[in-house]
Amino acid sequence: MLERIPSEEEMTALIGESLFYIWLKMTELIESRYEMERLWNRGGKKWMYEYKYRRGGKSLCALYAKENVIGFMIIFGKNERAKFEENRGDYSIEVQRVYDESTTYHDGKWMMFELMDTSLLPDMEKLLRIKRKPNKK
Repeated sequence: MLERIPSEEEMTALIGESLFYIWLKMTELIESRYEMERLWNRGGKKWMYEYKYRRGGKSLCALYAKENVIGFMIIFGKNERAKFEENRGDYSIEVQRVYDESTTYHDGKWMMFELMDTSLLPDMEKLLRIKRKPNKK
């Protein structure tokens, strides 16, 4: 856990204004559809911050931030991978590439997307729906 949550100013200074806009769009997308616990953590060796969404001990996804980069991580178990593979043609080439290049561990396929603009947001929403049905009206 972090001792202190970074302010908007600190996040903007870290990732830049255009990426902070995408960060806000992504959090808005998630929070408008899902009622979740939100946890700020240190981002490990590769990232400065992790902002995780979870409920009932199960993670939905996490956002990551470091200097001039933001990431979106989602982990798919076996059934979720089958659902993705059924409809993989409905996703952008970039999402298919990340899916194919992601490592599958014992607990699932860990997919990390580096978001540069808002073009992948519709795909991120579809991936979230595979992971969990929205629980907000």
